[in-house]
Amino acid sequence: MSVPTDNPALLKAQHRAISRQMPMMYFILMANTWAVAVTHMSFAPFWLTAVIPSVFTVVCAVRAAHWVKSHKIAPDPETAWHELNRTNRLAAVIAIVFTAWSFTLFPYGDAYTKSHVAFYMAITVIACIFCLMYLRSAAFAVTAIVNGAFIAFFVSTGQPTFIAIAINIVLVCAGMLAILLINYQNFARMIGAQEETQALSNENLRLANLDSLTGLPNRRAFFTHLNTELEEAREKGTRLAVGIIDLDGFKPVNDLYGHSTGDRLLTAVGERLSAFCMTGSMFFSRLGGDEFAFVLSGAPDDQGIVAKADEICAALQTPFELSEGTVFISGSIGISVFPQTASTFEQLFDRADYALYHGKRAKRGCSTLFTTTHHAQIHRDARIEQTLKQADLDGELAVVFQPIVDIRTQRAISFEALARWTSPVLGQVSPGHFIPVAERAGIVSSLTRPLLRKALSIACEWPDDLRLSFNLSAHDLNTSDSILALVGIIQKSGFDSSRLDLEITETAFAHDFDQVQKSIDMLRLLGCGITLDDFGTGYLSLTQLHALPLTKIKIDRSFVIGLHERPASYKIVKSLLALSRDMGLDCVIEGVETKAELATLKKLGGVMAQGYLYSPPLPASEIANLIARWNTPAEAASAG
Repeated sequence: MSVPTDNPALLKAQHRAISRQMPMMYFILMANTWAVAVTHMSFAPFWLTAVIPSVFTVVCAVRAAHWVKSHKIAPDPETAWHELNRTNRLAAVIAIVFTAWSFTLFPYGDAYTKSHVAFYMAITVIACIFCLMYLRSAAFAVTAIVNGAFIAFFVSTGQPTFIAIAINIVLVCAGMLAILLINYQNFARMIGAQEETQALSNENLRLANLDSLTGLPNRRAFFTHLNTELEEAREKGTRLAVGIIDLDGFKPVNDLYGHSTGDRLLTAVGERLSAFCMTGSMFFSRLGGDEFAFVLSGAPDDQGIVAKADEICAALQTPFELSEGTVFISGSIGISVFPQTASTFEQLFDRADYALYHGKRAKRGCSTLFTTTHHAQIHRDARIEQTLKQADLDGELAVVFQPIVDIRTQRAISFEALARWTSPVLGQVSPGHFIPVAERAGIVSSLTRPLLRKALSIACEWPDDLRLSFNLSAHDLNTSDSILALVGIIQKSGFDSSRLDLEITETAFAHDFDQVQKSIDMLRLLGCGITLDDFGTGYLSLTQLHALPLTKIKIDRSFVIGLHERPASYKIVKSLLALSRDMGLDCVIEGVETKAELATLKKLGGVMAQGYLYSPPLPASEIANLIARWNTPAEAASAG
């Protein structure tokens, strides 16, 4: 007979259902009351047939209005309980008052009017039971008060008709209360099921927006949060920064120790990033793989944003202590800021990604803020991409060649083919511009094929002791179709494939090591040499290096600059030369531009070098003259 307090969801549902039905109950109650009052006006006093019903009407109208208003408000469980408890008490009071008024009217009038009172009490209590169906205690209270008095009063009259009516009403109300109990139980079970379903839905939603490995929000949650924060920043006129974090050196850890260790490392990275969320203004998520992102609300000035990003980079450079040992990685970050450099969440993300791409090429392990310079580069790159896609590549692309020289004999032993593009729309475009654009756009293979055909055609005219070096991109090796197309070009060229060295950068193996390894195996079966380009700038492990059928390694120019003046570079080159000898691989040192650098390389035991000290890239027509000059003893001595 009381309102339960142990189920907040049921309380709210009861309040919602009752608020819809109580106005109807008060309307029925008033309509029935005035109907009885009108039939008794000729017999009963005015105060009994007009004044009291008027008072009842005002009270019921106030309560009905209250429930109409309550229907539009979703109360908390405590408020709902207080409302239902008040209704429980009022239901008993109203039942007593209306029952007393009915009995007061009964002595007046004839048999018809007395029968009307009996009918009024019976039909009204039934209506109340229906309307109070979802407040079980109130329905029982009204039924007990009205029916108890009804039965006692009409049985006491001694009239068989009234006694029969009383018995009928008791039976009907008993049946209705039984149905009410069943419906209430079903209602309570339905609310419980809805609550369980909602809880399950909420959990599914949480899991759908959670990265199960790191516990950070996932990619979906990131974009939802970014969109929300961007709208708020736009309304408040505040700054918003987005950063994309890419781990440097994660893949070698994953390949060397296994995926389970890689997963533990990602979990540890997630924990370190979560520590930066303590300020409340940073939101971190894992986008996938070894890529993370953050949203910085109320971002400070650019210097402050970069400082915060550098803190993250410093945290990631701190060694990770795992069960397998100490692991060293770093993180590169690309950042964009609203509203200075981006106006939509798509632009924020894309421009942060663009800044990350450039940052990884120029300064790994650091943060890069998207600037107006990058904005100009985007437009330039977009124009280059569109022009490339519409270009006559066979007609517009050309090949130049830079010699690779044997330091001991001062003779060219090979020439590296380098791409040049003269566009009728853009003019001369640097390969440092159009090659990265083609790689990002995924169309670099369409450049590789005509360039390879041209280079092989020219090399066919060289002396048999000269080799050709040609660069391949990751896209050229990532699918079976791409590598088969290259094999077909080599076989049809008429050039001896054993004189062809194909240069591949370490970053090519970051895409799909197994597929790249299969592609290299196929090229080695063809007889081609394989050179690992820019060695030392990527993250190949020694295990992977031993697994590849390499014939040469090429030391990057960044280690050669000022070699004679930089002890660190000196030690690195010395170690790489020793490694190449131990592995039985030839070693080419690229970017040699001064005699001091060359002298140091000779001291370290270098054999092959390439750079502007010997020659810039030359068109095919000048190669014969260069070879002839170097074959002259005086020229050779001068070059040395």
